Amino acid sequence: MLKRTRTYLAIFCILSSTLLFLDFSGFIHPWLGWLAKIQFFPSLLALNVVVIIALILLTAIFGRIYCSIICPLGILQDILARLRPIKDKKKGYYSYSSEKKWIRYPILIAFIIALIAGIGSVVALLEPYSCFGRIAMNLLQPVFEFGNNLLANIAEKHDSYSFYHVDIWMHSIHTFLIAFLTFIILAIMAWIGGRTYCNTICPVGTLLSFISRFSFLKICFDEEKCRNCSACSKVCKASCIDYKSHTVDYSRCIDCGNCIDACKFGALRYKPLSKSPRRGENSSISGSLAGNSTINVASENSNLPHMKGCGEGQVVSRRTFLIGTALATTTAFAQQKTKMDGGLAEIEDKVAPERKTPLTPPGSFSARHFQQHCTGCQLCVTKCPNQVLRPSIGLLTFMQPTMSYERGFCRPECNRCSEVCPTGAIRPITTEEKTSIQIGHAVWVKKNCVVLTDDVTCGNCARHCPTGAIQMLPMNPEDQNSKQIPTINESKCIGCGACEYLCPARPFSAIYVEGHEQHQEI
Repeated sequence: MLKRTRTYLAIFCILSSTLLFLDFSGFIHPWLGWLAKIQFFPSLLALNVVVIIALILLTAIFGRIYCSIICPLGILQDILARLRPIKDKKKGYYSYSSEKKWIRYPILIAFIIALIAGIGSVVALLEPYSCFGRIAMNLLQPVFEFGNNLLANIAEKHDSYSFYHVDIWMHSIHTFLIAFLTFIILAIMAWIGGRTYCNTICPVGTLLSFISRFSFLKICFDEEKCRNCSACSKVCKASCIDYKSHTVDYSRCIDCGNCIDACKFGALRYKPLSKSPRRGENSSISGSLAGNSTINVASENSNLPHMKGCGEGQVVSRRTFLIGTALATTTAFAQQKTKMDGGLAEIEDKVAPERKTPLTPPGSFSARHFQQHCTGCQLCVTKCPNQVLRPSIGLLTFMQPTMSYERGFCRPECNRCSEVCPTGAIRPITTEEKTSIQIGHAVWVKKNCVVLTDDVTCGNCARHCPTGAIQMLPMNPEDQNSKQIPTINESKCIGCGACEYLCPARPFSAIYVEGHEQHQEI
């Protein structure tokens, strides 16, 4: 029952977590948004004491079941590992390997130093939930949106508008490449060693390993029943079972139950470890190898029935999955939505201005607070209905969201990003609070304004400013009939970007928003 229960819960968590990133309508988050907030590291940054205590107690009682049930990146590794073909069934999936302390602990130390120093790029690269979020956004979301648009086309032909078209666009080529490389590395590591990433690189796995060593329930050997067939070691995705010495490295064991299910002799049990363990029931791998190194392997009993069906069919399935993902991603790259003005002339795309201070979302308080708390999971990027958020390419803030107004502006009535952020980088705010938060101020660029370059009357920025911070005044104060140009009241501007987005000047807007290091309330 341990393996079956773990499998059902893991399937629910991976599907629900994936839908959180794919859903662009906002319908799913009220029901499943809690899954993002029970992830270990996001809850730690958000200082969610209840969740942190619950996860620590869960690990102290049951072991590292967080890694096998709740963490979507861990479950993704299991899925990738099952796509690996097995040519020699007697050899099995895996074999025992010792703990790589010289890799685990330096990575954890580097992760903690980067967190304290506010180097968000390092945190984003190593944090497991962020890694999964980037894969879901960059590799799976284009497929999902392409399918939605296909259904929308079919529905329109039958006079139904149950679906609506969405733009498929690349948020950041840098983030896409990182996500693609992460996926490839995960796949290779999963095919070779199962949960190698979890037990060697992942900082969350290393942190939980300190607690799991002393968990109440553990997978234990019954040496009287054990026949040394090595079946348990061959299916241990954590490579932590040494059947020769009858020991389990509990710092790496994720309590998946595969070994119990594979053992034909009932030699493994998931139970409290006795106070006076017999030989081989020690939770430490080191110090247990010498006395049991002469046990021979009974290879005659090592055929495992559950390994059937891992041959050609799974190779085809894996190829189909990878080819389908590549084709859909290529389609997202190739799609270019032609923008026409009345069908007469093509409108040039806007180019982002060079802001001295990047814009951070309302609710983030300051650039420093945002940089220290954001893990770059991209959940807010996928949920932004105005296409304002996209990953940063800055050195210290790499892959953390930043704001830009080429495709839309931050509407005062929208607070979606503050509702979905699991780390506390964007604190929840109401729409009323948002209208009084100043994240930046507008700046007029005289040389780009169409009033002067094209000798026309405009005023788009003033008409669409939601706070009335922009007014049009005569260019010549002594001549009331002269061309009118915008003047900005910075004390009223909240930095929403409506003026920048709706400015007709191309490719650079004649008015843009400069960010504030510290947000202010007006």
